Amino acid sequence: MATPPAGTGRVVITGGAGFVGRAAVAAFACRGNPVTVVDRDPHPDSAVRSVVGELTDPGLIAEALDGGDVAGVVHLAAITSVLRSVKHPVAVYQANVAVTQDLLEGCRQAGVERFIMASTNAVVGDVGYATMREAVPLAPLTPYGATKAAAEMLLCGYAGAYRMATCALRFTNIYGPGMGRKDSFVPRMMRAALAGRGVQIYGDGLQRRDLVHVDDVVTAVQSAWDRRFTGTAIVGSGQSVTVLELLDVVRTVTGCPLPAEHVSAQPGEMPAVIVDISRAREQLGYRPSVSLVDGLATVWNDFIAAAAAPAGGPRR
Repeated sequence: MATPPAGTGRVVITGGAGFVGRAAVAAFACRGNPVTVVDRDPHPDSAVRSVVGELTDPGLIAEALDGGDVAGVVHLAAITSVLRSVKHPVAVYQANVAVTQDLLEGCRQAGVERFIMASTNAVVGDVGYATMREAVPLAPLTPYGATKAAAEMLLCGYAGAYRMATCALRFTNIYGPGMGRKDSFVPRMMRAALAGRGVQIYGDGLQRRDLVHVDDVVTAVQSAWDRRFTGTAIVGSGQSVTVLELLDVVRTVTGCPLPAEHVSAQPGEMPAVIVDISRAREQLGYRPSVSLVDGLATVWNDFIAAAAAPAGGPRR
């Protein structure tokens, strides 16, 4: 089956009611792609087709891919909690590996030729302060990282055997508007600023992290889609900062003091995430455009707006 050109074919987005998913849905719909969202929750926009349920249900995948107009899948749904993967490895395998296999096979049988998956640099484990590149050997240290490494290999196999355009985009720490319900460090700082509280920092706060704005992530996804990119690419800002530096930027953006309390470091926390985004630049034309200051300002404004909204409004 010939794949429709970009901007015309239907895009199936798993996890499309979540933080990154809603941004991806809006971006594809804005340029004219019909979108089907597959998620436990219906998408808040009634104009978007929602297939509601668990992806572990094969019937749900068949329903999502039905219609003959699907140009590709953007697979964002996953269990991403490292702690949960350690406590419940079988459930995380089912959600992250078995579901990916079922989606790929559903695409193969339906003649769908594009498949983009959200992956993670956790597939290479702890490399200390070395720079992470796509060529670094896979050596995950947790069941979560292992499931994403396994899913990347499935994509590679389907590309080789069936000529599908499959790609894994290894995202760094994604932040941006719409992350109000998440429990990562950026929203924790924003909630603390709103409440006039301080924040806890694990260890000395000199851990380095790469933060990438959700708008840049969506741009990378669309570039991979348009170019029918096959392979793996790291998508981040390419500029790592320490946790303490990040806290200082949030203080500047919010105008709040945000006193810090240092607590014991979490077991297994990586000392640094430093990435090379050269392949994404060369293969996808990827150019991250949102600075950390400007990006954090969008998050702060979103938190302020959500705090001022009446109770019972849409999920953010």
